[in-house]
Amino acid sequence: MCVGRRPSGTRRPVVRLWHRDRVPAPPGGLEVPLWRAVTVYRLASLAYVCVVALRDADRYTHPLAAAGVVLAMAAWTGVTAVGYARPALRGWPLLLTDLAVVLAVVLASPWVIGRAALADGVPTLAVAWLGGPVLAWAVSGGRRRGTVAALVLAGADLAARGVTTPSAINGAILMLLAGVVVGHVARLAVAAEERLHRAVELEAATRERQRLARDIHDSVLQVLALVQRRGARLDGEAAELARLAGEQEAALRALISGAAAPPATAVGPVDLRGLLGRYDSATVSLSVPATPVPLPGPVARELAAAVGAALDNVARHAGGRAWVLVEDEGSTVTVSIRDEGPGFPPQRLAEAEAQGRLGVARSIRGRLADLGGEVRITSAPGAGTELELVVGRTDGGRPDTEEARWRG
Repeated sequence: MCVGRRPSGTRRPVVRLWHRDRVPAPPGGLEVPLWRAVTVYRLASLAYVCVVALRDADRYTHPLAAAGVVLAMAAWTGVTAVGYARPALRGWPLLLTDLAVVLAVVLASPWVIGRAALADGVPTLAVAWLGGPVLAWAVSGGRRRGTVAALVLAGADLAARGVTTPSAINGAILMLLAGVVVGHVARLAVAAEERLHRAVELEAATRERQRLARDIHDSVLQVLALVQRRGARLDGEAAELARLAGEQEAALRALISGAAAPPATAVGPVDLRGLLGRYDSATVSLSVPATPVPLPGPVARELAAAVGAALDNVARHAGGRAWVLVEDEGSTVTVSIRDEGPGFPPQRLAEAEAQGRLGVARSIRGRLADLGGEVRITSAPGAGTELELVVGRTDGGRPDTEEARWRG
């Protein structure tokens, strides 16, 4: 069974396939306005801090130190404005440092302002600037992060004041609510962006399917229909080829239109021997066990289709002479296909797949991978090729249990 090269002089149709990687998301996404809002809040709250510091400077114990703290707050506001504007920097290092800086400002308030002034109702140095990390944590991680940051800063603010006043409690509650609400809105924005991205992907895939459908309809389907019409008037192998062309035309039309494949008539265990019997011929020698080889219907049909793809490869590249052996080992079923063709080097399969020739990769390996099975290929130049297709059973090989697992 050889993965041979296309004979010279024949043209290979070029069909562009839709790449299944995710469509790149638009830069920034719906979170960008939220991060900009955090920056705007910090700038506005910093301006309010400056107004409060100027108003209450005469009541501070160390007014010069207060001026230094306000300058540090302004510098850190600039750092966070730049940091949160870049997605690569919105990680734990910046978030934790942001929280630590604001905590330091809050805890420095008793020394800078004085305990007596704080007890008289003078606000801490952070004032509304205190909510910056709460909003940043909420936008980055949702309600939980926002709640954690709010509780930490609210506790620090109450500890710095030394007294519990209604205004202090109200401020802590408002900060907690801000963390919860902003975090919830941020998660909604992320979910909305993901749904929008999936919708864009689906629309792009639908357009590509329609383009492929037009190309296939104008080429492959027309040829299959012609083969079916002309071959139906003939006898022997030509009539069989016409029938197969008609089946493939119907299957291909269903595939490109997105219609579901017609359900299989067999719903219970299927004897694999019966499905493989159609491949027995003068050039294909089939050896099967004397007793039935039951498999769930979908498994048996996919395994038989993989065997058919392998035998088709033998017919095209190895002269058509092949030997098929079925072994029922209870927990597994193994189908071996051997030919005496020219064989191929190990790297030939990878080269064929890179060239878009996906018979082995999709029709054989792809099917067995979907069944949870295994494909073993042994080949060398001049030594022929042997394939082993292995599928497993569960619960000691009882087909009724396996059928229920497959269908469920």
